Amino acid sequence: MVHMTVISGRERRRRWSAGQREEIVLASFAPGAVVAEVARQFDVSTSLIYKWRREAQQPGAMFVPAVMAADEGGLELDVSRDVRADVPAIRLELASGTAVSIAATAPARLVLVVLRALR
Repeated sequence: MVHMTVISGRERRRRWSAGQREEIVLASFAPGAVVAEVARQFDVSTSLIYKWRREAQQPGAMFVPAVMAADEGGLELDVSRDVRADVPAIRLELASGTAVSIAATAPARLVLVVLRALR
């Protein structure tokens, strides 16, 4: 089965919102993701995904690179065995000096909402 999108009217190009772009770029960076498969899933060209990925990695872009903090105290945590709510899994230090910590036990939806609010 062949899928075809027909755009009628004056505008011949599709418009992607920032949220849609973010979703597509994040899907393309997922472990094991193949850009061609992501492009088919979202009905977008692979070249556009690569363009958005390059833009996302530029300074001042909508995405911020993650930096792995040095181990503080040698605490080893086996997440599959015992997740501790008092040990942050994610700690964000904002330019304003504010820090946000998210526990490993936080629901995925809550993490998503918090990260989008911080954009």
